[in-house]
Amino acid sequence: MLKATLKSLLSRNLRLILSGLAVVLGVMFVSGAFVLTDTLSRSFDSLFASVYSGIDVQVTHKPKVQADQMDGPPTSASIPASVVEQIKAVPGVAGVTAQASADGARVVGKNGKVVTTFGPPRIGENWTGTNDLLQLREGRGPSADDEIAVNVTTASDAGLKVGDEVGVLTLQPKRTFKLVGIFGYSGNRDSLGGALEVAFTTPVAQELMLGEQDVYSSIDVHRQPGVTEEQLRDRVAAAVGADYKVQTNAELQAATSQSFKQGLGFFNNVLIGFAGVALFVGTFLILNTFSIIVAQRTRELALMRAMGASRGQTLGSVLTEAVAIGLIASVFGLLAGIGVGVLLAWVFGNLTGVALASVGVPASAVISAFVVGLLVTVVAAVMPALRASRIPPIAALQEVSTPDRPLTKLTVSGAVVGAVGGTLLGLGLSGAGSGNTTLWLILGGVLVTFIGVALLTPLLARPVVNLLGRLFSWSVPGKLGRLNSGRNPRRTAITAAALMVGLALITGVNVILASAKQTLQNQADTQVTVDLIIRGDGDQNGPATFDPQVMTAAAKIPGVSSVASEYWEYAQIGDRRDGVSAVPDAAAWASMFKFKAEQGTLQWTGPDQAVVDPDTAKDLHLALGQTVDMQFSRGDPHHVTIVGIYTQSDVTSGVVVSPDLVKDFRVQQPAWGYVKVTPGTSVTDVERQVDTLLKDNPEVSVANRAEYVAAQSAQFDQLLTMIQVLLALAILIAVLGIVNTLALSVLERTRELGLLRAIGMRRAQTMRMVTVEAVVISVFGALLGLGVGVGLGAAVVRALKSQGFTEMAFPWTQMATYLLLAALVGVVAAVLPSIRAARVNVLQAIAHD
Repeated sequence: MLKATLKSLLSRNLRLILSGLAVVLGVMFVSGAFVLTDTLSRSFDSLFASVYSGIDVQVTHKPKVQADQMDGPPTSASIPASVVEQIKAVPGVAGVTAQASADGARVVGKNGKVVTTFGPPRIGENWTGTNDLLQLREGRGPSADDEIAVNVTTASDAGLKVGDEVGVLTLQPKRTFKLVGIFGYSGNRDSLGGALEVAFTTPVAQELMLGEQDVYSSIDVHRQPGVTEEQLRDRVAAAVGADYKVQTNAELQAATSQSFKQGLGFFNNVLIGFAGVALFVGTFLILNTFSIIVAQRTRELALMRAMGASRGQTLGSVLTEAVAIGLIASVFGLLAGIGVGVLLAWVFGNLTGVALASVGVPASAVISAFVVGLLVTVVAAVMPALRASRIPPIAALQEVSTPDRPLTKLTVSGAVVGAVGGTLLGLGLSGAGSGNTTLWLILGGVLVTFIGVALLTPLLARPVVNLLGRLFSWSVPGKLGRLNSGRNPRRTAITAAALMVGLALITGVNVILASAKQTLQNQADTQVTVDLIIRGDGDQNGPATFDPQVMTAAAKIPGVSSVASEYWEYAQIGDRRDGVSAVPDAAAWASMFKFKAEQGTLQWTGPDQAVVDPDTAKDLHLALGQTVDMQFSRGDPHHVTIVGIYTQSDVTSGVVVSPDLVKDFRVQQPAWGYVKVTPGTSVTDVERQVDTLLKDNPEVSVANRAEYVAAQSAQFDQLLTMIQVLLALAILIAVLGIVNTLALSVLERTRELGLLRAIGMRRAQTMRMVTVEAVVISVFGALLGLGVGVGLGAAVVRALKSQGFTEMAFPWTQMATYLLLAALVGVVAAVLPSIRAARVNVLQAIAHD
């Protein structure tokens, strides 16, 4: 039986290739993700080993404002210079190097634009001289307060050379320095991990990067011979006290590497999630393939049963084919995944400047490749295999094709499964459960809903396909194509369902983003009276900021009725970290966004005051007149009094504090500026004048309301493009499913095609008939995807109404485009099967059994 199975498998190369290709693509995505993250993980391990080389123990201040993984890095606190002297006096200390370093030194290049990176930090630091790691390439280190040195990567990206005047943005507005040196690192490296570095004199680095004089960000401690790192750590920790974190070299590397690996783990999960979608779609392809094969082999399997093969042997025969396909596909998928992982790692290295470690194949990539490949193919083949085992020996005397079965059980099952999926999705969107439970409820609900819809699809297939096919029924090939696409509802449904999954996800996301854009537009039109907005994009450290003098000058522009500025900072409020704003004139700010005081006042009457919206007050358990402790990046905790509760708004919310607290913010510059002009004044003229005021603030720009909304909407478009690219693999597999179904159907209908050709159908008409069948199936799948996607998207938007989604919008243009592309996909998918059908030898086909 095994020999017969293998011979049968090898005699049908087409089905082996097309079925296996879906698994190859999915496995490639999974194994490629593991190869990529393993390579990057080892690359970062190597990077941090270099960064901390020569450091035995490092001392940092525990952050005053904590952060979790999703909030970004914690807000660091500074170390007083007096602590340096304390550490020098610790027994076993050979020397110390005090660092005044922080992320956020943005160099202005020769083109007048700020030099950006794809992830690596832009570090400003004090010059501490050369060592075994850091080496001067040109010039010297800075010795005067108006001098800087930069690393080779910064000089190259900014187009700088020694002697140039260079603008640098820090915690303060742009300052200009003379470039006196360019440095690199051992091993002929231009940077450490692609970081852009600017070295100042120590007083300037303290002022610009840390915001205070006579403080440091960290202290590197070197041990005397005979003293271990652990001994030195314990002695230093005892000397400096509990407010400081003291770590050995190994602990530093492990802690820093672990934080990066958490980010890589999230990225890996995203890739595996999209791979899961592709494999889910591939399951439909394999299921359909084996269903068609079992139908075609009905007489062959019945003959085996008549010759003594048991049901178990018949079942094992089909599952053996599935295992063989799974194994072969897993091997090729793993090899392709290694290639993809290497390619993506190379792209990452070129974009970020991180030196890549040698490519390795982790055990997780190999195990996942074979587990996923075998599991998908075997699970997809179980139902056809069971159907094959039930073929009676008497079927050997019947026609090859088996009659289609009633759809009652399938329809009932689909309704039940769909209801379960909808219930899970509803529970997830309503917030039932907490943390990961909510996420799994939503993901499980979507998956089960897709399965339910797929089970219900055969019920819809015949009437919908018949209706769509009438568009092509003006000719005989068109009529035959319509009839062929509806002759087997199950087969058509499974093929269409594969395309439905990818399009449903894309359409659902599109509905959500279209609703978000419409909500944003509606809010700008109804809740904002501002005419001009000053802002920038920012980075992981927070929003871009600008010189406060810009707002002072803007207020003096003729035709400007009022201005308001908004500062931003993370603060520790009780046991949670929240973003807070500070506005000098709360009343003017509130009027621009149509806020009113529900309780108390929106006027600052003294220091250490705040106003909040009702939802934030409820979340933080705050009431009018209550005092709450707030810790900012600098200084001691403040006892802040709630003096007002403002009306709930969709535009903004949260804690707004009085301007006296800005002195303890990490960045003491506004992040947003708002300008309102008098009626009859040209907004364009005022915008032009404000833009001139921003010439020394290249990170920010001014825009009117319409331009601001368009800029925010563009971010949604970028997100949609990224999701479409990641889901393209699932769409590709669905197209392969259409090709596979048509190819096997052509093979199944060989005799029928021969008879049609014999009675006068031309080759071109044969090709047109197959093309109509493909287009109808493809458009049917697209309609299913659009319908399910609209439903899922609308459900999410409705669930997010309390989060500010006030408008429901449908992307009609994109949906029409998807439908047209689906028709085109059908034409492309039909090319090879239609050519094969047209080339059928008439006499051989008529004699085909």
